[in-house]
Amino acid sequence: MHTLKLLAAGLALTVLSACTVLGPDYQEPDVNWLKQWQPAASADKAADQALDTDFWWIIFNDPVLNDLIATARKENPSIKIAGLRIFESRALLSIAQSTLYPQLQQVNGSATYINTDNHGGKALKRNQNFIDYGAGFSLGWELDFWGRFQRGIESADAAFFASITNQQDIQVLIAAQVAQAYFAYRIAQGRIAIAHENTRIQKRSYEITENRFKSGEGSELDLQQAKTQYLATLATIPNLEIALNKNLNALAVLLGKPPGSLDLPKEYIKGYRLPYVAPETFNPIPASLLTRRPDIRTAAWQVAAQSAQIGVAEADLYPSITLFGTLGWSTNTLGSTPETTLFSFGPGFTWNVFNYDRIENNVRIQDARLQQLIEQYQNKVLQAAQEVDNASYSLLKTDEQQKILDQSVAASRRALAIANIRYREGYADFQRVLDAQRAMFAQTERQWLNQGSYVSGIITLYKALGGGWSATPVNELIPEETRKTMQERSDWGDLLTSPIYEQNIPVHNPAETRQSETQ
Repeated sequence: MHTLKLLAAGLALTVLSACTVLGPDYQEPDVNWLKQWQPAASADKAADQALDTDFWWIIFNDPVLNDLIATARKENPSIKIAGLRIFESRALLSIAQSTLYPQLQQVNGSATYINTDNHGGKALKRNQNFIDYGAGFSLGWELDFWGRFQRGIESADAAFFASITNQQDIQVLIAAQVAQAYFAYRIAQGRIAIAHENTRIQKRSYEITENRFKSGEGSELDLQQAKTQYLATLATIPNLEIALNKNLNALAVLLGKPPGSLDLPKEYIKGYRLPYVAPETFNPIPASLLTRRPDIRTAAWQVAAQSAQIGVAEADLYPSITLFGTLGWSTNTLGSTPETTLFSFGPGFTWNVFNYDRIENNVRIQDARLQQLIEQYQNKVLQAAQEVDNASYSLLKTDEQQKILDQSVAASRRALAIANIRYREGYADFQRVLDAQRAMFAQTERQWLNQGSYVSGIITLYKALGGGWSATPVNELIPEETRKTMQERSDWGDLLTSPIYEQNIPVHNPAETRQSETQ
């Protein structure tokens, strides 16, 4: 007996001394090449200047665009869904945090009516009717000796922060999509205006050739060629109007509005010019902006969440100790039966010693999943660098192309003027006029489209840099009407109203580096 006591005491001391948090502590994946990397378009410049990306669209100085993006940030369905996922993750985090408290908390009670009817045999026949009462309370608390619950909370904590950065990534996407759709709408308007201007010029040529043919001074070939070119240009307008309507509907949906409800000017505003921002504005591009991208930060939080899962799995390799307690009371309406009170308390011990292989392989599975997420993080940074490099270089070259196209348009206009003069004076045939008209139409449209490509390149660059998000206060994550509906439908406590905590980039231990937002 004495030996058994010593063994029990030794086992208890061993268990207590071994209290620890199993599994690896989170380390943010290191991207070695990023510190020296610069986009090709700005590789010869120092990357120590700040580039403001938070509200990048104001660089276009377009109040209409500013209003559209502001509306989309409040009304876009995808942003609302991302906000709801934050509250979902918050509830899951609360569930994980509850594991630090007694896991079994059970109150039970009963009241049973009993009727007995004795008959037969030698016993006296006697009927009894009584009510049996009972109540009890049970408590079970598994102690977190191996950090299973702590690691579970870390995992849920990281998943919660990932839901925040995912909502910010949706902000980036929606801002870029609204800007792209808006300028696509403006570009379509401009192309329609160019087509109308060219049909006006070509119609005038068609009328001249018609009059010359009727007067016997011109050929029917000139007449039919002029008519063909005029009608061909006129036929391009319906397709452009279809594109205009599609872009308008795309904008409406992005703003959470039904198609056809968005009030934007249908006609091209005479003298409107697409905004121009010199490419030097975007040089140099600090490589550190890449790790600020919300999708990369989400990937980092996913690594953190999975890292903690290894510790959760490893805890199954060791015994678990649970404290149990029971308090009960019972009685009945029979006066001869005493009341009974029960109290019990003690530890419980479980250990899946024969499942070692299964548990060990589960640890390996969690570790493999962690490494996969680390590789995904590295790949996301690579893809982000590729997007930035492509966008910045395209911006530079599109600007070079624009200067050439501007000269080309000026030359095509001059060529058309000369061709018209020479035709009227009889020094050139009408084919020269048609060629000059086609060239001017093509070059004018290319000039406008290239300007649109330049604006689109700016938007793409800011999106590649992860610009266009801001920390959203908890009261703006979902509309107030939605919040009230959810509170009426279910008891959310303060989960829909208490401040959200968030940090920019997870480091050694995400739980230790959170910063409170001012809300």
